[in-house]
Amino acid sequence: MKFKDILNIELYSNGDFAITVYNIFLILVVVIITFVVLKIIGRFFKRFIKKQEAERRSYWSVYLILRYVVWVIIIILLLESSGLKVSVLLASVTALLVGVGFGIQQLFSDIASGIVLLVERNLQINDVIQLQDGTVGRVIHIGLRTSKLKTRDDIILVVPNSKFVNEKIINWSQMDYNTRFSVDVGVAYGSDTKLVTQILLDCTKKNKHISNIPKPFVRFNNFGDSALEFQIFFWVREPFWVENIKSELRYAIDEEFRKNKVQIPFPQRDVHIKTTGEKSK
Repeated sequence: MKFKDILNIELYSNGDFAITVYNIFLILVVVIITFVVLKIIGRFFKRFIKKQEAERRSYWSVYLILRYVVWVIIIILLLESSGLKVSVLLASVTALLVGVGFGIQQLFSDIASGIVLLVERNLQINDVIQLQDGTVGRVIHIGLRTSKLKTRDDIILVVPNSKFVNEKIINWSQMDYNTRFSVDVGVAYGSDTKLVTQILLDCTKKNKHISNIPKPFVRFNNFGDSALEFQIFFWVREPFWVENIKSELRYAIDEEFRKNKVQIPFPQRDVHIKTTGEKSK
């Protein structure tokens, strides 16, 4: 038996449509070639991203869109070359899609949201974001249906893309190079407010993670129930680790307050007990 005859052997046939060994061979070859070509393109993009760090998010989004478009085109062409009309296939499964549509509508919503993210580029690789529930993470992967975040606890969080589109999220990476944060401080009544202000500013100057420009500043917020309430504002370049920076700043403030005899009060309440005499008999 000749090789050509082997390729023409039918593995499946229903009259209008037939699958031969040639079709299977063609599909395998095209899939392998497509996979290899996309790998080469992906390496090129990664190499280019390293050279152009400022534009890395844009280039990576372009690559992801290109990859999905190529696979969709290849699948359609393979189906057409096998003798299966895509339009006829879609018509035949329309009723099935309508029946199961309600069950998989969230799936389609996630996929549509993934396309929106890739096109609009509001969310990109290495962005530091904060979800609506307060979770902070760095984006390490953007897929068509889900994306992956690496949290501050080094936990990989898989998030449906619809969450990024339908809910409010904070993207720290798409703000200014410096991002502003603050720490609240309360001191006892009678403390020297000028001294407190100077201590807070000195503590920010000693922290190497806090930017000098813009300069940190102190706000005297209120006369609280048990304390004079201050707030120290500062800017950092790496918001992902800001909770650690806040902790370092609180340690420094506490140490300086102890050295300068500045007291941090605890809540106090005055309790008045009213007594009444015994009723006369």
